[in-house]
Amino acid sequence: MDLQDQLKNLFPEHEFKEEPTQKADPNAIWMQEDPLLCKYEKRKGKPITIIDGYTGATEDFKKLAKELKTKLSVGGSFKDDKIILQGDFRDTIMELLKEKGFKVKRVGG
Repeated sequence: MDLQDQLKNLFPEHEFKEEPTQKADPNAIWMQEDPLLCKYEKRKGKPITIIDGYTGATEDFKKLAKELKTKLSVGGSFKDDKIILQGDFRDTIMELLKEKGFKVKRVGG
């Protein structure tokens, strides 16, 4: 006897209506109107690429950071609402973000 049968025994007059549920894509990321900023810096003599300016949820930005790190096969982190990737990958990152539908602005050099 499953839960539906138990509920029917307890509430015989009740008519169960199954509503269609829309499942959101778990990999969907909120798109914004403002462009993301793609910066290049050197810290301790090593090149890094910083992506900044995302105004959506932090979880979405973390998903984006993980996806970029795996596609580029580089290390990096997510700190202070910025994605920090090891190496100079501005051109590749800008292409990947444009394919996803983001507007990207190159800052510096």
